Amino acid sequence: MRFWLRNEEMALEEMVQRLNAVSRHTDEIMHQDIVPLCAADIQEQLKRRFAYLSGGRGQDGSPVITFPDYPAFSEIPDKEFQSVMTYLTSIPSLQDAGIGFILVIDRRQDKWTSVKASVLRIAASFPANLQLVLVLRPTGFFQRTLSEIAFKFNRDDFKMKVPVIMLSSVPELHGYIDKSQLTEDLGGTLDYCHSRWLCHRTAIESFALMVKQTAQMLQSFGTELAETELPNDVQSTSSVLSTHTEKKDKAKEDLQLAQKEGQRLLESLREPLAESTAHSVNQDQLDSQATVQRLLAQLNETEAAFHEFWAKHQQKLEQCLQLRHFEQGFREVKATLDTASQKIATFTDIGNSLAHVEHLLRSLASFEEKSSVAVERARALAQQGQQLIENKHYAVDSIHPKCEELQHLCHQFATEIGSRRALLSKSQELHRLLETSMKWCDEGIYLLASQPVDKCQSQDGAEAALQEIEKFLETGEENKIQELSKIYKEYETILNPDLLDHVQKVFQKQESMQEMFHRRQASLKKLAAKQTRPVQPVAPRPEALTKSPCPSPGSWRGSENSGPEGSALRRGPYRRAKSEMSENRQGRDSSTGDEEEGLAILRRHVMNELLDTERAYVEELLSVLEGYAAEMENPLMTHLISTGLHNKKDVLFGNMEEIYHFHNRVFLRELERCTDCPELVGRCFLERMEDFQIYEKYCQNKPRSESLWRQCSTCPFFQECQKKLDHKLSLDSYLLKPVQRITKYQLLLKEMLKYSRNCEGAEDLQEALSSILGILKAVNDSMHLIAITGYDGNLSDLGKLLMQGSFSVWTDHKKGHTKVKELARFKPMQRHLFLHEKAVLFCKKREENGEGYEKAPSYSYKQSLNMTAVGITENVKGDAKKFEIWYNAREEVYIVQAPTPEIKAAWVNEIRKVLTSQLQACREASQHRTLEQSHSLPLPAPSSTSPSGGNSRHVKKLEERKTDPLSLEGYVSSSLPKPPEKGKGWSKTSHSLEVPEDEGGWSSAEEPINSSDAEEDGGVGPKKLVPGKYTVVLDDEKGGPDTLAMRSGDVVEVVEEGAEGLWYVRDLSSGQEGWVPAGSLSALLGTSGSAQCLSSSESSPGSAVLSNSSSCSEGCPAPFSDLQG
Repeated sequence: MRFWLRNEEMALEEMVQRLNAVSRHTDEIMHQDIVPLCAADIQEQLKRRFAYLSGGRGQDGSPVITFPDYPAFSEIPDKEFQSVMTYLTSIPSLQDAGIGFILVIDRRQDKWTSVKASVLRIAASFPANLQLVLVLRPTGFFQRTLSEIAFKFNRDDFKMKVPVIMLSSVPELHGYIDKSQLTEDLGGTLDYCHSRWLCHRTAIESFALMVKQTAQMLQSFGTELAETELPNDVQSTSSVLSTHTEKKDKAKEDLQLAQKEGQRLLESLREPLAESTAHSVNQDQLDSQATVQRLLAQLNETEAAFHEFWAKHQQKLEQCLQLRHFEQGFREVKATLDTASQKIATFTDIGNSLAHVEHLLRSLASFEEKSSVAVERARALAQQGQQLIENKHYAVDSIHPKCEELQHLCHQFATEIGSRRALLSKSQELHRLLETSMKWCDEGIYLLASQPVDKCQSQDGAEAALQEIEKFLETGEENKIQELSKIYKEYETILNPDLLDHVQKVFQKQESMQEMFHRRQASLKKLAAKQTRPVQPVAPRPEALTKSPCPSPGSWRGSENSGPEGSALRRGPYRRAKSEMSENRQGRDSSTGDEEEGLAILRRHVMNELLDTERAYVEELLSVLEGYAAEMENPLMTHLISTGLHNKKDVLFGNMEEIYHFHNRVFLRELERCTDCPELVGRCFLERMEDFQIYEKYCQNKPRSESLWRQCSTCPFFQECQKKLDHKLSLDSYLLKPVQRITKYQLLLKEMLKYSRNCEGAEDLQEALSSILGILKAVNDSMHLIAITGYDGNLSDLGKLLMQGSFSVWTDHKKGHTKVKELARFKPMQRHLFLHEKAVLFCKKREENGEGYEKAPSYSYKQSLNMTAVGITENVKGDAKKFEIWYNAREEVYIVQAPTPEIKAAWVNEIRKVLTSQLQACREASQHRTLEQSHSLPLPAPSSTSPSGGNSRHVKKLEERKTDPLSLEGYVSSSLPKPPEKGKGWSKTSHSLEVPEDEGGWSSAEEPINSSDAEEDGGVGPKKLVPGKYTVVLDDEKGGPDTLAMRSGDVVEVVEEGAEGLWYVRDLSSGQEGWVPAGSLSALLGTSGSAQCLSSSESSPGSAVLSNSSSCSEGCPAPFSDLQG
């Protein structure tokens, strides 16, 4: 670097010296160093032509300056005269000027007085050497005579350093100067044009100035270039190089213009000779041509000096740019390789299965392939640096260490990759050995499970099974783990605690399987060794034959003879029979044990399938996230991504990353802990059931994901990623994996439950299966829910979605037109209902055209009913699939027909649960308010002393009486109050309680009235009076003297109970009072007739009604506040 700087300084100094010489030589050529005067400065004086340099020479080569006849010569200012004399004497070469000038003063037309004055003035102010002064005196007789006389008498006045010769005529002049050196006005033949001479002189001097300025400009420019500080980055260096090149090109253009100007001037000077070869060129013209040629030579010297400097400066800038490129590449490659090395350092996972290890090897190979670009670039960069060093770059001391570091980084990366691959290869080898052993164990377990116990009881069957076992055990030499110590020693470098534990478990499984085989072998050998029994001479008793295929010890004893011979004959068969019974008993015990063992084997197989598929699922998710999702942010892949995919990663992949982290970090590890106890796997699902809700979010995003995939599936980015991952299926197949996985769990849980009926975790498995099915239902419901269009509110405000489905719906509204109501009974509407905790939505299903999720239906919102004002009638005459949903005291009635009776029952039960929970909440709130009102009447005594206790028992009975068709989820208590005696009532004073308007009536939650149980049992009695508000259900518009005219739907308040089933009431709308039949009223807490209702104690928006009637027309409507949901 320092060497280069010294060279540059030397180059600049050399250029400056050469350009200074050019400027100096230019001044010398033009005599500017002696007389800094130009023709342009005195152009007006030169144009007067009172003196000129014609180019003529004397006999000894003296320059001739001619003073033509100029009448106003005496009027020329001394300064102007002096300037012209100085300029004219500076034009000839120094050699010619040193000889001395010859002055020719033409005064032939002048007077003697002016002649004398002119000669004296010229002699006094001439700035150069004079050799001779020739004066042509006046030609007139008088003036000529006068001049002769005067010159004689005034000779002393004309005494000069040089002789002054008075000439009388031009021929006398020719005696001193040849005619060829005189102009035509002096009788000579010298071609001279004063204006042309003046033009040439101006051009020559202008060109000389241009040469000088060009040299100075290049000198200044070279200094600027040399003093420019070199930038430290590629962009700035490129900018400097570009700027300097542009300035150089501009200077070169100026230089070329100067050269063209010099050539044009030289041609102009040579033009007379070119026009006529006979034309003679005087010495001054030759001198002018020589001057221009010398100036052109100086210009060429200027160009050569600058070009030499620019070549060195350009080389410096180019080498600087090469260095900056090299340094930038070095920084980028080093950062990439450092990052790669850091990432390799994080690759500590050696895999938990063979598939995992193979995936890690593929990931390592993919990573190596991606990093190979950086490695190759590093090697190419190191080679480029070596080339720069060979080309004698000025920064060798900076390039050489970087080249060595690049080579070291490449070697280090290759070493780390090789070390990592070696570890993974070892892990792959070990996992392959473990999986081979596990597969061998599984095959052995299958073999044991597939051997039928009944066939093995025979000798041939036992021998055949024994041969199968022995043949299988022979394959163990190449499939099983031989020695643990050898495994520990050979794979010591990769045996972490998890893998070591896995090896031990596999070995234990292998040992356990071998032990099972040995036990089975021992049993089969005993069965195969049994001898065929001879036929007994004494037949057993018939009853013994019918009872058991094998004779019992009792039967043998019953047939024994008391004789010694008989005893001796039968002792042997008795012992054999006893031995046989013992063996049969052991066989039965063995059969039961084998059955349990077979179930355990099947549970292990289900568990293995669950674990294997879970690991494969996690690996597939990882490959998608690394091979597709992460690549969308890779700058090297950006050019392959279409514009439609920009910033759409979250849309395409949804929350797949969240699902992957849950399974990889949590769920898979918990499943692996259940390897030895598969029947307990249900607890894993139950403990993580909330985490499985993430699948709902993924499935809700799936339509958007599939739509985006269809738009961009042909994008080269996906094809390139699929090629790198070596996937046989495209991305959309892998995006479907989470949906397939969540549905796979319920199948595996069913299988596990089938083989775990009598095991410890059977209840957990059943609960886990129900929970997974619930999640699947919630996911399915949510997929329908997001398809609702046209609903203005927020669906989440409606509470949890409980059920959804398609139904045929008829409407029957009180306020509707008669024809509309009649038509509605015959023409059903197809509606899709969504039951939420707080409302039920009616939507119209619209099928969409398209593929995949685009073919899924959408639902146009039509209306919604607030569950606080909804009631149902469970049964409708004529159709077991119909039920009613009615709203606001049956102002709106919707007859709903389900596809099947089962679906109807499910919906009715779910709606009953919602209404029951609302009623319970209202009653608890009402009780709380009642207890706070110290002035209120005491409530009727409940069956329990504690309101809360009564409620809890009441709710319990709700759950217990689901089988009663008239029971409201078991709501009606089994200990209902008996009907009061006829005529018994309560006084007006006893009804002094002022019921608040906002509560709307009596609020006893423990005494529902008008139970249909009494009517169904055949008991008929007067209606029990309960204070509060009632709704009129039978019209009685005539009225009487003491009776009150009523219309169906009027709301009244009971004042007093009278005799013969009459109540004294007050009409709340008109304020009138009177007696009405008790049967014409329906309490806000119940219904009359055969209808049974469940209602809250308030007619506020918190009230709800549940009805169970034979048809929508026969059931008495339960009163509501006129509220809109």
